[in-house]
Amino acid sequence: MIKKAILPVAGLGTRFLPASKATPKEMLPIIDKPLVQYAVEEALKEDINEIIFITNNEKYSIEKHFKKNKKIENKLIKSGKSNFVEKLNPKIFENVTFKYVNQKSQKGLGDAILQAEKYIKNESFVVLLPDDLFLSKKSCLNQIISLNKKTDSTVIALNKVDRANIHKYGVIRPGIIKNKIIPISDIVEKPLAKNAPSDIAVCGRYVFKPSIFKFLKKVKPDSSNEIQLTNAIKLQIEHEEVFGCIYDGQKFDCGSKEGFVHATIALALKDKTINKKIKKIIRDIV
Repeated sequence: MIKKAILPVAGLGTRFLPASKATPKEMLPIIDKPLVQYAVEEALKEDINEIIFITNNEKYSIEKHFKKNKKIENKLIKSGKSNFVEKLNPKIFENVTFKYVNQKSQKGLGDAILQAEKYIKNESFVVLLPDDLFLSKKSCLNQIISLNKKTDSTVIALNKVDRANIHKYGVIRPGIIKNKIIPISDIVEKPLAKNAPSDIAVCGRYVFKPSIFKFLKKVKPDSSNEIQLTNAIKLQIEHEEVFGCIYDGQKFDCGSKEGFVHATIALALKDKTINKKIKKIIRDIV
């Protein structure tokens, strides 16, 4: 059973400057929760009990957010606002270990994952990129973990994208697709549309066999001196079966301004306490 999750959160969040200057992008709120909390809760609902953040020295607020705050809790209780305690210190965070690993310099997603090797050891694990927020009946992580249980292999979440945007993603070359299960024969990082092997792109959820670490160590830095996860997966495909699962649900790229706003609106419309007012606001604007 998979018990450990890696969340890379060391990036600078340049697309959200100046908002991300003092507040990490991952801590910007979608309604009433920071973006990173949605990914953490997605992991915990799959019985993950160890969350490993790959972070940097400027992002202490993430660590502070996931620590229990008894001082504020007591103030809420004394002021008759005990109904907010669950929001402050969710029960789902109990019996969970949060670890924080400092990535001294940002050398790519592959390097970020390598930083957690000493905590993973010889276990399969999941990686969640908090920029990607998902809405579905069964979580994206649940869908790929289910496939991992069937195949005992590395499994990557996938979705189809418009070829006009294909250059933004890692793109796979699929084998024969059966019941949304895709054997992956190759993967290419951010190809031009004319060179893309398909219109099926990687989205930010992975289940990895521990062997990925040995392939990450073989990857040479690219022209930006970064270790690309995609290149390690390409090596893994040469030696092991790697599968993809077409994600069934909505995906929001909250690493972009438009995706962040889209996710905020979508979640606001699902929130029964505010959705009527939000619909009126939208009607008034448009």
